[in-house]
Amino acid sequence: MSEAAASHATDRRDLTAAQRNAVAELLRVSPVADELGRRFAAAGHELHLVGGSVRDALLGRLGEDLDFCTDAHPDQTLDVVRGWAEAIWETGREFGTIGCQHGGLRLEITTFRAESYDQVSRNPVVAYGTSLAEDLRRRDFTVNAMAVSVPEHRFTDPYGGLADLAAKIVRTPGTPAESFGDDPLRMLRAARFAAQLRFAVHPDVRAAMTRMATDLDRITAERIRDEFTKLLCGADPIAGLRLLVDTGLAERFLPELAGLKLEIDEHAQHKDVYEHTLTVVSNAVSYEADGPDFILRMAALMHDVGKPATKAIGPDGRVSFHHHEVVGARLTKARMKALRYPKDVTTKVTTLVGLHLRFYGYGRGEWTDSAVRRYVTDAGDLLPRLHKLTRSDCTTRNRRKAAQLAADYDALEERITRIAAEEDLARVRPDLDGNAIMELLGVPPGPVVGRAWKHLKDLRLEHGPLDRDTAEAELLRWARDEGIRD
Repeated sequence: MSEAAASHATDRRDLTAAQRNAVAELLRVSPVADELGRRFAAAGHELHLVGGSVRDALLGRLGEDLDFCTDAHPDQTLDVVRGWAEAIWETGREFGTIGCQHGGLRLEITTFRAESYDQVSRNPVVAYGTSLAEDLRRRDFTVNAMAVSVPEHRFTDPYGGLADLAAKIVRTPGTPAESFGDDPLRMLRAARFAAQLRFAVHPDVRAAMTRMATDLDRITAERIRDEFTKLLCGADPIAGLRLLVDTGLAERFLPELAGLKLEIDEHAQHKDVYEHTLTVVSNAVSYEADGPDFILRMAALMHDVGKPATKAIGPDGRVSFHHHEVVGARLTKARMKALRYPKDVTTKVTTLVGLHLRFYGYGRGEWTDSAVRRYVTDAGDLLPRLHKLTRSDCTTRNRRKAAQLAADYDALEERITRIAAEEDLARVRPDLDGNAIMELLGVPPGPVVGRAWKHLKDLRLEHGPLDRDTAEAELLRWARDEGIRD
């Protein structure tokens, strides 16, 4: 058998396996899908399972959410599903989508679309289409441009999506320029598919992404944020991140990532911070136990973004990045704010970035119990993630050094466990509460109480628990020093 023939045979086997997956998945949901299809047919309308649902069925991973398209307009769709659906929602009505629930499945039914973009507006302008063929052509990639008509189960694949699925490749139904011109966010979605599905991006698609990267500027921060979050939480985020940098897309919304490619001069060699960062992200993924952790992955991605701004070369020619964790936390906060991430998510990521260097120096015996208490208290609920981030940051190829760092961190975690058992570090509080402070100092509620509370907490972190008499004596001494009491 020739090499070409062998390759073709392999593709045929892959397609057959994909089709078997699809049959099994569709049989699971077909009672609901077919019943709905018959209701649409009785009302004189078409109904097709489409897009990601068909793709995922072929991959054997169809979930409980199904996507359909139809020639029925939203009002007509509502007429069909009323009295049949267990719940109905109309939040996507302006885009032609009606959602409903039946038999444990969530269904989204969208009128055939002929979306268009005016090359200026940041969101799609939706126009209803008239045929399945038109609807499939306007979809982003060939693997999403397949349909299964219900209830007859007719398979439609006008753009070779099944073959592309078997080859694990991202390609557009029409020309990439046409597709990305319609919606530039699709360029970011191509990188997301590389990360989520481990697909390769077709050279023509990649070239268009590079050529048209600046068009991403037309897209709202919220849409970019959502796509990027899915990319970073994909099975292989490194592939997606590399594609963003290599095509110039990262420069449009996450320039700090491309900026990690620090220039290496002949007099001051240092490791490639960009490659180090990708390794840290990969390491962080390996530490996850319960699925993708966006906060951990984002902190791993951003932990060294302060290095370019803090790079310095000493008299001995050595490169340093003093306080890059402080600068990095500030840059991370600004970037996540620009991308409209929720404040609580941003705070968690920036806290991890700011703390990621705290561990270094522990192995030299410099840490007191007080330092351990502050480490735990400053990390708070983020301590488990900080453990993972710190371990992920060890990327040295020196086995002896790597083993020593791992042993040092093991020792730190054991020490944290010991002190926590003795002192309940998760709830470190001053030895006197606010009421006791006010009573002892004879002051009303206000800033003085807050300052006294902080002073007592610092003492607790420094020395561990104090007995009541010692705590009161320390408070009175502080009050005299502050001029609050004679």
